[in-house]
Amino acid sequence: MLIRSFPAGAFGTNCYAVASGPGAECVVVDPGMEALEPLRELLAADGLKPVAVVLTHGHLDHTFSVLPVCEGYGIPAYLHPADSGMLSDPMRWHGPALAPLIGQVALPDPADVLSLDDGATLSLAGVDLTVRHAPGHTEGSVVFSLDLGEGPGLLAGDVLFAGSVGRVDLPGGSWEAMLGSLRDVVLPLDDATVVLPGHGPATTIGRERATNPYLAEAAAAPKGRGL
Repeated sequence: MLIRSFPAGAFGTNCYAVASGPGAECVVVDPGMEALEPLRELLAADGLKPVAVVLTHGHLDHTFSVLPVCEGYGIPAYLHPADSGMLSDPMRWHGPALAPLIGQVALPDPADVLSLDDGATLSLAGVDLTVRHAPGHTEGSVVFSLDLGEGPGLLAGDVLFAGSVGRVDLPGGSWEAMLGSLRDVVLPLDDATVVLPGHGPATTIGRERATNPYLAEAAAAPKGRGL
């Protein structure tokens, strides 16, 4: 398995390209702000050909460049339907601080975005991505489990970071839902699972289980919270 990444834009959003190896087709994950040229350079360095964009959620720092990437390579995008409104009406979901930026962005019509369904496995570019709905950061946040070749991996978006979790204070966020996602989706994963987050460095489930205070809180949360 070949995984390449770079931090895009002012928010340092990790944009990933996932492929079976050099010179192969690939899946692009979360092409955010100012991602187009760095992505082109990254793809060219390994001779990768994108076949799809998958989005962990609908926030602009993860979706800003999805339209030019999809149009430029003639490929589809995938997003959980609970976040489709974030593309059609971004002003509502991002808060006033991003209002000046939102006025300059063109996002695809949600009708042109394919649906991510909980529990489904996307087989794209020789890579199998298992989708798990993990709301809390947004209503439609998802994570993708995959086989890295040397062990399991998790493309975690803004659900889980090294030492932290995604914010829940924007429209559509919910701490109760986040607790449920951490408890029911993240904590059951094997300790060896390599976490590839939406921001910051990679980590492992084992490391986060031992040190992340938010996972500790989720582990102690009774069933029913977040549901």
